[in-house]
Amino acid sequence: MSVSSAALNASESAAAASADADCAPLPVLGKDVTVPLVTGGEVTYAALDYAASAPALQRVWDDVAAYAPYYGSVHRGAGYLSQLSTDLFENSRATVAEFLGCRPGDQVIFTRSTTDSLNLLAAVIPADCEVFVYETEHHASLLPWRDAKVTYLNAPRTPQQAVESLERALADRDPYGPALVCVTGASNVTGELWPVKELAAAAHAHGARIVLDAAQLAPHHPVDIAELDVDWVAFSGHKLYAPFGSGVLAGRADWLQDSEPYLAGGGASKKVARRTDGGVDVEWHTTAARHEAGSPNVIGVYSIASACKALTEAGFDKLVAREQRLVARVRAGLAEVPQVKVLSLFGDDAPRVGVISFVVEGWNSSHFAAALSAEYGIGVRDGLFCAHPLVRTLLGSDPQDPGECGAPEAEPGERSLNAIRVSFGAGTPDEHVDRFVRAVSELVSEGAQWKYRTEGGRCVPDRGAAQL
Repeated sequence: MSVSSAALNASESAAAASADADCAPLPVLGKDVTVPLVTGGEVTYAALDYAASAPALQRVWDDVAAYAPYYGSVHRGAGYLSQLSTDLFENSRATVAEFLGCRPGDQVIFTRSTTDSLNLLAAVIPADCEVFVYETEHHASLLPWRDAKVTYLNAPRTPQQAVESLERALADRDPYGPALVCVTGASNVTGELWPVKELAAAAHAHGARIVLDAAQLAPHHPVDIAELDVDWVAFSGHKLYAPFGSGVLAGRADWLQDSEPYLAGGGASKKVARRTDGGVDVEWHTTAARHEAGSPNVIGVYSIASACKALTEAGFDKLVAREQRLVARVRAGLAEVPQVKVLSLFGDDAPRVGVISFVVEGWNSSHFAAALSAEYGIGVRDGLFCAHPLVRTLLGSDPQDPGECGAPEAEPGERSLNAIRVSFGAGTPDEHVDRFVRAVSELVSEGAQWKYRTEGGRCVPDRGAAQL
């Protein structure tokens, strides 16, 4: 299934046409956790910060717990547990390859995160490679290309404009040198889907390769490397309902095999021998092991594979349809509050995943997020979301204006240069989004019930203040 307006609109139509297309939220850890409210009492926590880290699926946690007693070091042991762990590790690689629709010859390399995956790729690209990246990217995609010639493309305002601006930039490059395009599949700020297949076609038409940052796409929508015709895909386990500490870079093997290992050490080396002059000769692996030096995070890798299986077995069509219903509910609720401005590059009709950012007139974004948490038990994100150029463009502020991820630049009640982001997914109950919509409306119409102050760069309830 391609990442396209047609595909997502088809899912929306299916959800509207038949209630049977819907499904219950997948069980996740923490679904019954209660948190105290500053106004008194407790409430079940509404985790609406999936774009930062999604809660682990209960299925994933159960699989890891079942494996834990059999934990052993992989690739290096003759004992039963080492052999079992090695099989589990390599079977996990095959599971991820299937989940991503990898082509014959593609490699699946396990990393720490999307950031680690893209830095790995940046380390192996040819020395004369030109890199093309939109200013709209998350910093994990925007910043790793420090040793390359980089062209930063302005934020497009339509999917077609994104393709056209890339084609123009590629047409001006040296047609004989290597080139790489880096693009997100779904924005971590607006949730909007990018025309990945069309961008891949444009890149290849001009002799360039393309890497897809699927950190926000993979948890919400099928990703098929062969169908999209991208050269590499990167994503993180902790956004795909697995625990922290694991990620994936999957795709073409040639640049990976032709480069020095990302890390030098055991596992990456196939043969090491002393020379007569006292030096060392090394023969590196040509498999994925070349870039997986050291003892790998077996549990993290297995958790990713478990999450891939869980999402596939649940049925992505049903998950997408349900999420689109929640997206529509949140957007409709926010549209009822005139003081709320939803941030968007491509407009209201653009297909998107469950990630929505907004600002509220008359409110500091950190103050608003703090009130959602303290008074309603709702966890959202405020700041620039590690996508500073994009958020500043969407807010219409100067690129040089101050602002940091998660840090307010104004006192409670004053305008800030940050935004608020609500995000959800396969584990989100309907009640959580309904509570969020109600809370936004009440905060805007009635104001906060508590006084807040800035402490350590965060807006927090003033515990010594009287209730308003």
